[in-house]
Amino acid sequence: MYLHIGGDMVVPKRELIAVIDLVANESAPATKEFLELAASEGRLRSTKKTGEKKTCIITEKEIYLSSISAGTITRRLRGC
Repeated sequence: MYLHIGGDMVVPKRELIAVIDLVANESAPATKEFLELAASEGRLRSTKKTGEKKTCIITEKEIYLSSISAGTITRRLRGC
């Protein structure tokens, strides 16, 4: 099964590690450090070039920023 995470991106559900709500956690130092490290390693992807990033989706291979809320992503996971 695949999970649609926004834009034209889907990720295999079996590769999913975590879904992080950036609206609630973006200002946390650990979250900022994690995203900066992922960007410096070239592992950070975005579902859209513009718009507010609400959710961080961590998979085995990549880390994605999505403008879709963490609640919506979670509901999609439960529906798979």
